[in-house]
Amino acid sequence: MDEGHLLVGSLLSVWWIALAAAAAPVFAIVARRYVPDVVWLLAFGVLIGPHALGLAEQTEPVQFLRELGMGFLFLLAGLEVSTSDMGGRQGRNAALTWVLCAALGVGAGLLLTQGEVRVALVLGIASTSTALGTLLPILKDSGSMDGPLGRASMVHGAYGELLPIIAMSLLLSSRGTWQAALVLLAFMVVAVITVALPGRLLRRIPRLGHAVVGASNTTMQTTLRITVLVLVSLMLLTAVLDLDVALGAFTAGLLLNVGFSVAAPDHGREITHKVEVVGFSFLIPVFFVTSGMSIDLGAVLAEWPVLAGFVGVIALVRGLVVFVRERFTRTGSGLTETRDQLALGLYSATGLPIIVAVTQIAASSDLISQTTASVMVTGGVVTVLVFPFVAGLLTKKAAEARPQPR
Repeated sequence: MDEGHLLVGSLLSVWWIALAAAAAPVFAIVARRYVPDVVWLLAFGVLIGPHALGLAEQTEPVQFLRELGMGFLFLLAGLEVSTSDMGGRQGRNAALTWVLCAALGVGAGLLLTQGEVRVALVLGIASTSTALGTLLPILKDSGSMDGPLGRASMVHGAYGELLPIIAMSLLLSSRGTWQAALVLLAFMVVAVITVALPGRLLRRIPRLGHAVVGASNTTMQTTLRITVLVLVSLMLLTAVLDLDVALGAFTAGLLLNVGFSVAAPDHGREITHKVEVVGFSFLIPVFFVTSGMSIDLGAVLAEWPVLAGFVGVIALVRGLVVFVRERFTRTGSGLTETRDQLALGLYSATGLPIIVAVTQIAASSDLISQTTASVMVTGGVVTVLVFPFVAGLLTKKAAEARPQPR
C-alpha cells in the first residue's frame, strides 16, 4: 500500500472508529447505563471490524493510536489509585488476595491444559486481573467512588492491574526469569528518575516552577504536556526493554500520583481531569473499539463452552476469593455487609485490558490460537457487561435496605 492509500485507508478506519465512539455513549444513556459505554465500544468494534462488516481495519497508524489509548487508560488508573491505601493494611491484604487468586488460577490452568505450564500461566494471569480503568467511569457514575466500596475496589483494582503486568513481564518474557527480573528492576530505577527529574528541576529553579504552573491553564498546558512526556517516555522505555507498554503507562500514573499528592494535591486532581478529557474523548475509545475489531464473533460463538468456562474460572478464582477474604478475614476495607462484599468480588473479577494484553502476547508466541485469544477477550467483555451490572443491583438494594435518617 503506497503512502496516499495508507493515509486514506487509515483516516477512513479512524472515521468509523470515531463514529462508534460518538454513538456508544448515546446507546449507553438510552440503556440507562445498565450496559456500560465500554461494552458498546467493543460491540461497535466487532460490527465494523474485519470479521463482520469490514468497514475498518487496523492499519499501522490505527495500531499506534490504539497503543496510545491503552497508555492513557493505564495512566489514568495509576493517577486515580490511592497510593496510601495501597501501602496500608488494606493494600497489603489486597496484594495477598491477588497472590492467592493467581495460585488458584494457575492451578486451574494446569488442570485444564494437562500440565502446559506457560499456557496455565496465561490463564492464571488473565483470570485474576481487574479492569481498573474500565471500572473508573462505572464507579463514578454509580456514586460509589468515595465510599468504602469504591476505595476497596480501587485498591483491589490497582493490584489486579499492577501485579498481572509484572507477572507477564517476568513469566511470559522471552528472557530467563532472573534476566527479566533485572530488566524490570532497571526499568523501575529509570522510571523513578524520569518522573523525579522534572519535579526536582522545577523546585530547584522556583521562577521556572511558578512559570510552568502558571501557564498550566493556558493554551500552553505546561503540566499536562509534562505528564504526557512522562507517559510516552516510560512507554518507550518498556518497548525498548521488551516489556509490556501497559507497565510503563501504569507506572507513570502511580509515580505522578505520588509526586502530585506530596507537592500539589489540588493540581494533581486537575491534571487527572485533563487526562480524562484527552483520553476518554478519543484515544481510549480507539483502544476499546479496536479490541472489539479483533474479535471473530462467529468463531467465539462456536466455542461457547470454552467462553462460559473461562468466565466461570474468573468468577471463581478472582471474584469468589475476594469475597471469601472480605467475609471471613479482616482486610481493613470497612465493608461489613454481605452485599457490599459480594459487589467488591464482582468488581474485582471485572477484567478486560490485561486479558487483551496477555492474550496478544500468548497468541504472538503461539502459546494459544487466535480463536482462543478471541474467546478469552470476549470472556473479559462478558465480565464487564455482567459483573458490574449485578454489583450495582446488589449495592442499590443494600442502600435501600439501610434505615434512612429521620
